[in-house]
Amino acid sequence: MVEGFPYEVPEEYRSMPLLKGRATVDMKVKVKDNPNLEECVFRIVLDGYNAPVTAGNFVDLVERHFYDGMEIQRADGFVVQTGDPEGPAEGFIDPSTEKPRTIPLEIMVDGEKEPVYGATLEELGLYKAQTKLPFNAFGTMAMARDEFEDNSASSQVFWLLKESELTPSNANILDGRYAVFGYVTENEDYLADLKVGDVIESMQVVSGLDNLANPSYKIAG
Repeated sequence: MVEGFPYEVPEEYRSMPLLKGRATVDMKVKVKDNPNLEECVFRIVLDGYNAPVTAGNFVDLVERHFYDGMEIQRADGFVVQTGDPEGPAEGFIDPSTEKPRTIPLEIMVDGEKEPVYGATLEELGLYKAQTKLPFNAFGTMAMARDEFEDNSASSQVFWLLKESELTPSNANILDGRYAVFGYVTENEDYLADLKVGDVIESMQVVSGLDNLANPSYKIAG
């Protein structure tokens, strides 16, 4: 356990990449068809205290350069999304197993000491529960997944493009159903300018990499 981390994740997820703390990622995007914006660097702060499995999976993929050169694949005014690799697979294929690597739905309920895994808050009957990481800000970052399979998230991520007034915390269709694990803290307003086909030139962990436990990218070399 990273010193000072307040809990252990369930045993079945303990060998996965885990972010035991916070990390910061810079995402540089090349904008194709905007005369006012050719390139933009978005700073993303990841919260491994409240989503260690989800944030750890993402940091591990960033260190594998998984997202470098990937296009923005959805930009509909509600969310911006990427992370679907070329080919039939809809997520990251782990070279060591040649199978998709998926992670469980992970949600920290406000007031609890550790996240709940593998089910939405609605499925758990926690209808009035508040999430510690809500969809309450423009640039909220979360994992995309199959709508009917809670534990199907792999590499596809999305950023919310709505103001908090339109998506009040714990009073929208997203909180408790999708795993939030970070927020864009710099240049988030420019997310709305991104279009399908814009290219992520690079993602780079600029701080907090030492909080990543079980990094699979090191094993892969």
